[in-house]
Formats: sequence, C-alpha cells, structure tokens
Amino acid sequence: MKYSAGTVIDLPKMFDPRGNLTVAEQFKNVPFGIKRVYWVYDVPGGESRGGHAHKECKEFIIAVSGSFHVTLDDGTDKKSYLLNHPYQGLLVDTGVWRTLDDFSSGAVCLVLASELYEESDYIRDYAEFLDYLKCSR
Repeated sequence: MKYSAGTVIDLPKMFDPRGNLTVAEQFKNVPFGIKRVYWVYDVPGGESRGGHAHKECKEFIIAVSGSFHVTLDDGTDKKSYLLNHPYQGLLVDTGVWRTLDDFSSGAVCLVLASELYEESDYIRDYAEFLDYLKCSR
C-alpha cells in the first residue's frame, strides 16, 4: 500500500474482553523499516515538542495514551491532526516540519522512526527548513 505524508493509518485492533491489542509491523502497516523507537511523556501543560524536520528519517507517530495535536507543515500548507486512538498512527515523511502540542494529562506519544538518531538529519531552524525545501525541489 502506498501512503503520503500526513496519512492517518489504522492499525489492526484485536478485541478481547481482557483488553484490546494493537500491532504495528514494519513494511506491513508501517510503510518503512523501523530502526528506532522512542516515546515522549510527562509533557507539562502548555509545552510543545517537535519543532523540527528531518532530511532522511520518516516517522510514524501514535498516541498510545491520551491525546495531542500534530501540526505538519510542508513549507506551503499546514495541517493539524488530533491523535487520540492507540490503534492509529500518523505518517510523517521527510522534509516536513512537525510540532506536537496540546498534550492531555498522562499522554504518551510513541514514535517509530525509519533511521537511527543522527543529529545532522535534523533541521531545527524554520528559516533553514524553508531554504532546504527550496534547494531540494
């Protein structure tokens, strides 16, 4: 299946009276190989996370608990997504600025990343991001 950046993907949800289970599998319902997994939690009220773009790393963002908004900016258009279901993930492609905010109390953001951590892959300045887009188009 082919997905574009900013696609919300439903993951398989197995219902069970003892508690539900959801699975994320690389190249199956996550459209890339997973090299790194990290999670963000205990975000104080009013704070935001992200505020960067990646040159090579794709991400799949899941609200495994609680809720938060993810705003994606491709340099031309911005779109905000509410993530609040542990059986859905948001695909974030390369060259897309992302900001996460409005975290509910107890929210946990799980990120599946296509690449290992490499500081040089990050674009942390918005003006640099816009210049990067001009050069890559």
